[in-house]
Amino acid sequence: MITAKVTVTFKEGVLDPQGKTIFNALHDLGYDDIRSVSTGKVFRLVTNQSSKEVAIKKIDEICRKLLANPVIEQYKIEIEQ
Repeated sequence: MITAKVTVTFKEGVLDPQGKTIFNALHDLGYDDIRSVSTGKVFRLVTNQSSKEVAIKKIDEICRKLLANPVIEQYKIEIEQ
C-alpha cells in the first residue's frame, strides 16, 4: 500500500482571488509583515499498488485528468513513508 500527498497550486502569474482576499484580511488585522498569500489544495491518495513507480505514474495521470487544471495549475506528488 502506498500513500501519496498531492499539492495543487496556481501557476505563477495566475490570479488567486482567495489568496488576495486572505492577504487583505491579514493586513486589516494588523499582520503587515505578510507579503503574499497563495492558496491551493492538498489531496491524500492511498493505493493498493505495491510498486512506487507504477503508483506515481497512475497518480500523475489522475492529477492530469481530474485533480488539476493544467492550464492554470501545477501539482507536486510526494510519496509518504
